[in-house]
Amino acid sequence: MKEFGIGIIATSHYLPENIQSNEELSKLLPDTTPEWIIEKTGIKKRHFVSENETASGMSLIACKNIIEKTGIQAEEIGLIIVASFSQDYLFPPLSAKIHKDLGASKDCQIIDINTNCTGLVTASTLAAERMQSNQNIKYTLVVGVEILSRFTNSKDRDTAIFFSDGASAVLLGRVTKGYGLISSKFTTDSSTYESVRMRGGGSTHARFNRPYSTDIDYMEQNGLATWKQAITNLPGVITSVARQANLSITDIDFFIFHQANNNLIDYILKKLKIPLNRTYNNVEEIGNTGSASIGIALSEANQSGLIKGNSYLLLAGVGAGFNFGANLWKME
Repeated sequence: MKEFGIGIIATSHYLPENIQSNEELSKLLPDTTPEWIIEKTGIKKRHFVSENETASGMSLIACKNIIEKTGIQAEEIGLIIVASFSQDYLFPPLSAKIHKDLGASKDCQIIDINTNCTGLVTASTLAAERMQSNQNIKYTLVVGVEILSRFTNSKDRDTAIFFSDGASAVLLGRVTKGYGLISSKFTTDSSTYESVRMRGGGSTHARFNRPYSTDIDYMEQNGLATWKQAITNLPGVITSVARQANLSITDIDFFIFHQANNNLIDYILKKLKIPLNRTYNNVEEIGNTGSASIGIALSEANQSGLIKGNSYLLLAGVGAGFNFGANLWKME
C-alpha cells in the first residue's frame, strides 16, 4: 500500500493574442452567419498563433509559469508527458524540446502521446500511475498543446468554426494518502475511425482522394458521426469512473470536459443531471483547442477559485478514433 497519493499541484495555460471573431470567419465561409456558428457550436471566437509562434514556445511559457508559481527546480522534474497532434515536428518528440528548454536533468523521462482531444486525461493518468510505480519521480509536467489553425481549411464549415490554438500545463506531485488520482476509465469505439482525421505525414498517401485541391494537409471532420460517438460513449465513461470510486455523479463536486462544442457539453450535463455551477466552460471564448482544452479550462477554473480543497474533480474527454477517457481526482 502506497503511503502517498499523486495529485494536481499546479496548473497554467497560454493563449495566443490573435483572435478571430465569428464575423471575420463568416466572410470566408459561404452561406454562413455569426448567428449560425453560435447556434451550431456556441463558439464566439478563436485564438490563433502569430507567424513566429510554435507549439513548443507556447508550452514553454505555460511550464515556466508553473515553475515560477511553485518554486520547484527544473532538475526536480522526473517526467514530461506531452499530449498533442500538432507538435513542432513529426519527430523528435516535443517533450524533448521542452526538456531542453527547461534544463531538466538527464534522469527526466520524456513521452509524447496522441489520443487527440482526450490527451490531457490520458497523459495525466499515465503520469500518476508512473509516479506511483517509481518513487524516484518527484514531479511530472503534463502538457497539452495545439496549433490547429495551421491545419484548418478556413473555407471548410465542418472544421473552421471549431478549432483554435493554445497550451496548458499541469504539475503532478505527491499528496497525502487518500488524495490525488482516485480512478480512471478509458474506452474505444473505432467503428467510425475515419470520421475525424488528418491524413498527411503517415504511410497513407496524403494526396489521394482529398476533399481539397491543395498541398497543405488539413483536418477533416464528420460532425454528425462525432456527435453520435460522444453522446453514446462519454456519459458511460463518466459514470463508470465514479462507480469505480464507489461514488455517484452527485458526489462529484466539479467537472471539466473537453471544450469541443457548447451544445455537446450542455447535452452531457443534462444527460447526467449535472448542474451548471459544477462545471466550467470556456469554449465560447476560445474555441476547441484539442489536447490543450481540458488543461486550459482546468487552469482558468483554478485561477477563478472554482477548484476547492477536499473536493472531487472529474476530467473527461472524447478524441478521434474514437477514444474516451475520464479520471477522478480528490483535491488536497
